[in-house]
Amino acid sequence: MSANNKKVLIVVENLPLPLDRRVWQESCALRDAGYEVAVICPKMRGYNTPYEVLEGIHIYRHWISDEAGGFLGFFAEYASALWGEFWLTWKVWSKHRFKIIHLCNPPDLLFLLTLPFKLLGVKVIYDVHDVWPEFFEAKFGKRGLFYWAVRAAERASHFFANTVLATNESVKEIAMTRGKKRDSDVFVVRTAPSIRTAEVKPDPSLKHGRKFLVGYVGVMGNADGVGYLIEAAAHIVNDLGRRDVQFLLMGTGPEFNNLLEMRARHKLEDFLDMPGRVSNEFLFTALQTIDLGASADPINSYNNHCTMNKVLEYMAFGKPQVMFDLKEGRASAQSASLYVPENSGKALARGILELLDDPARREQMGSEGKKRFTSELNWGKSVENLVAAYQKTLES
Repeated sequence: MSANNKKVLIVVENLPLPLDRRVWQESCALRDAGYEVAVICPKMRGYNTPYEVLEGIHIYRHWISDEAGGFLGFFAEYASALWGEFWLTWKVWSKHRFKIIHLCNPPDLLFLLTLPFKLLGVKVIYDVHDVWPEFFEAKFGKRGLFYWAVRAAERASHFFANTVLATNESVKEIAMTRGKKRDSDVFVVRTAPSIRTAEVKPDPSLKHGRKFLVGYVGVMGNADGVGYLIEAAAHIVNDLGRRDVQFLLMGTGPEFNNLLEMRARHKLEDFLDMPGRVSNEFLFTALQTIDLGASADPINSYNNHCTMNKVLEYMAFGKPQVMFDLKEGRASAQSASLYVPENSGKALARGILELLDDPARREQMGSEGKKRFTSELNWGKSVENLVAAYQKTLES
């Protein structure tokens, strides 16, 4: 294959690089496969340099409005992002003459960027990070005119894509049913951490002298259910009087300040640390230290289709976990997790304590999770599918 054909532009709106771990790993894997990779992403969360080259990846960043809270926030965020992406796409085209545009949703509006380039022979890969219609419904609690507009955008994204990347089998099924794609056009590229866990040492000081440490890592938005975890901590500490459990919630997002206020209302400052966005070094050390990983993503139609990064990260470090009973969560973790059947902070607390008070079960679950991650869900297997998807796209 000619080197001139191995040029790709990746567009991602949710997070900047290298913070977006999935897109960063994809970029590096494509670089290693001989592709010239340029990425367009937002200026946010401390990554504000308009252009830089990191490890051979060309990164172009644009201004974006504040992260979305309500509907008007969503509109402002997506409108500002589309404008920044539009002019940067032409700038990158003038410099790199890419042969593939790789679109990472959400939102499912990025296909608009591809229309003029399709006429120039550029191929399109649609990388489905989130099932956007279900996310919209979970976010606003109802369907309606805008829900169906989102469905139309999803359909258009599939229509204009030559190839689709799905994070799991549920998303692949949607691409083949609602998106009308053929099985041969859809590749499962899971989001899996690439970490040398054996090189990471635990840090007992994170436990603040307590016996157990329960960890969470992830986005803190109003659809992520972190409030359930704070309610669980309040029940464990305040209602049940347990003083042997420390909580560490890592990450940030639109609800972060509200969650800090919630922690204060429950008087949990001494038992629940919320450091915000952390470095990879801190994150990996924390994951090596925790006794139990927690997920709080509530049961709904959107989350049932999602493979949460945190689920695989807990497994990579051999940690048992507790989560609400989600279809893809169960498909990924299998016996490595305890599944809570209802969206309830108290029910989540019961699951947490059930595992903390059973060390033999925790050890077995952690061991089974790490074995499954290493043999079936590791990033290396996804890289094979990613490279195959690119080869198929260029040959189509």
